[in-house]
Amino acid sequence: MASYYYLISSLPELRADGEMPISYSEFLTCCQSNVSESTYQLLKDLTLNSEEGPLVDKWANFYGMLMKELNYQRSMNLGKSYSSTFDKDGFIAQVVNTALSAKNPLEAEKVLLEYEFENLDSLVGLHMFDDYVLFGYAIKLKLLERLNSFEQTKGKAEFKSLFDGIQQRVYSL
Repeated sequence: MASYYYLISSLPELRADGEMPISYSEFLTCCQSNVSESTYQLLKDLTLNSEEGPLVDKWANFYGMLMKELNYQRSMNLGKSYSSTFDKDGFIAQVVNTALSAKNPLEAEKVLLEYEFENLDSLVGLHMFDDYVLFGYAIKLKLLERLNSFEQTKGKAEFKSLFDGIQQRVYSL
């Protein structure tokens, strides 16, 4: 625990509207000599869908609700039924609705990212130098890593390619 004081205070701040100041592999390198082997293994295996670890179980519950609401609203927007039942949360539904109303997919992701960061801050609460803070930081880093994987130029090129293919099929009819 004493090694957490230096480790956590030396990590750069993560912001939903900021750049990714450290990669996940660099984060793991920082953690390797400062956490137990079991904690390190949990961090190494961590994904946004993980359910094991301090704070991670609470995150998994929230993230699952968010993804179900997102899938539900997408299905409704497409005029399809959504067969799964789940506990609806009014605030999550409102955030997802705002995200789906964004002008483009990247803006929608940013709306969701901001909400996910706020939720993680709430889950960490008043913890300062323990596993809750460390795993909260790790999840935020995974979220930023996901956001940074979106490349606008590749996305536009893929869209144009798909659209051109559809146009060719329509013209050939």
